[in-house]
Amino acid sequence: MTTSRIAFVFPGQGSQYVGMGEDLCGQFGAAREVFAEADDALGFSLSELCFSGPEADLKLTENTQPAILTVSIAALRVLEAETRIRPAFVAGHSLGEYSALVAVGALSFRDAVKVVRARGRLMQRAVPAEHGAMAVVLGLATDAVRALCAEASHGQVVAPVNYNGGGQVVIAGAKNAVSRAVALAKEAGAKRVLDLPVSAPFHCRLMQPAADGLKEALRDIPVHSFSVGVVTNVEADVNLDAVRVKSLLVEQAVHPVRWEESVQRLAALGCDRAIEIGPGKVLKGLIKRIVPAMEVANFEAPQDLSRVAAV
Repeated sequence: MTTSRIAFVFPGQGSQYVGMGEDLCGQFGAAREVFAEADDALGFSLSELCFSGPEADLKLTENTQPAILTVSIAALRVLEAETRIRPAFVAGHSLGEYSALVAVGALSFRDAVKVVRARGRLMQRAVPAEHGAMAVVLGLATDAVRALCAEASHGQVVAPVNYNGGGQVVIAGAKNAVSRAVALAKEAGAKRVLDLPVSAPFHCRLMQPAADGLKEALRDIPVHSFSVGVVTNVEADVNLDAVRVKSLLVEQAVHPVRWEESVQRLAALGCDRAIEIGPGKVLKGLIKRIVPAMEVANFEAPQDLSRVAAV
């Protein structure tokens, strides 16, 4: 009998929706405990925001990030309580890396939910509204997207920031520079180029003020030793060193998310199964494009339990 190695992966910003986590809390005490801890740590009802909205408030970056983290960890705690499934490795997309670090015990949930709320505020404030932009380019090679960003820059910041795999590259930077890069991508034959409805240009050099603030926010947060490897966004490789966690999180704010390489690394480490834990199915779709042979399921609601157990 061959031994299957499972990766737990955690989603990032953009996967939120009103109502997320409500069914889990309705059926499982483990989920209710996580939401209660988030409400207490943050000093307001994140639960109510997740369950009832309004959507406009849930989409605010400073709310979105702790909300997705909370739903992800609530789902994780239910999965841990109801099954024997445990990961060989973990990874998370951008914000999801914080969920991954909570999952392996490197960060406490209470600390993480406060830090990501600060992270959201810092990212929102790093670039004035309307001055930054992001877009997704579909169907061009990574090198081609890098080249057209360089051509479009004209002294401004624009660069690839999410290497998502399957021919999907997200770019970010100054609004005018992103617009120029979008036009060049269309001329170069991209299958589709879509502007992203985001409030800030994440993971590019314009986020340096956020990175500086995040370093301060993390200063007094304890990082605990952990034994399950975290494949990080910055290096697309395994980290098991608690001392490096904070610096990697600070670097992450201004460096691209190397998701395609991260998934390939998980496969190279022997992971043939992955479970996306948290709201949505974005990572499930990306993983299937990057490593089609990998079995992938998502867990965000009670009805997913039986399907996840079969993966």
